Amino acid sequence: MEKSEELSRIRQQIIEGGLRLVKERLVARTWGNISIRVDETHMLITPSGRSYEDLTPEDIVLVNYHTSKHEGPIKPSSEKELHCEIYRTRKKIHAVIHTHQMNASTVAAAHREVPPILDDMAQIIGPSVRVAEYALPSTKKITKKTVSALKGRNAALMANHGAVCVGRDLEEAFVVCQVLEKACKAFIEAEFLGGAKSINKFEAHLMHQIYIRKYSGEAHKNK
Repeated sequence: MEKSEELSRIRQQIIEGGLRLVKERLVARTWGNISIRVDETHMLITPSGRSYEDLTPEDIVLVNYHTSKHEGPIKPSSEKELHCEIYRTRKKIHAVIHTHQMNASTVAAAHREVPPILDDMAQIIGPSVRVAEYALPSTKKITKKTVSALKGRNAALMANHGAVCVGRDLEEAFVVCQVLEKACKAFIEAEFLGGAKSINKFEAHLMHQIYIRKYSGEAHKNK
């Protein structure tokens, strides 16, 4: 497949992903953003302040994630630096979704780390969901704090803001969003029943490693 055809395919994939964000109530209006790694230098990302319903392939912005510079007159998402840093530091990650989903945002507002309370959470996200310390959006501080909270995980909460979910492809990143929302809902409701009870941390870490090395890896080999 030629490079231009591949870029067109990815742009369309991002547009469909944006519509899915709205449909699954992971964002509202123009909030949130999606990116996909294109190669060892570039990513494609949603533009700043555009409605997902109105996006066209030409609106999806090509960004050099090493320099953070973009091509064309359309500005990329204001959170582009967070996406860039994730791609710079997580070589196996090829898709990033920033959401404002309800239950995750509630837990983020409480500054509560989510322990490994569900098997699928431990497997797909990791042995906990950390909360990145609050920082103003689109700043170096929020990028640094969020990437740190993501270490060894596929999702992190952003205090008083929302969440970021990553995956080896866009579909896996969406699964992470869904599992995160389920885990945060379970965590909130378990607190009313006397408090959430965690899986053993060693076992939770082991489950995540098995998922990464076997299930997630095999799924991508079979594509």
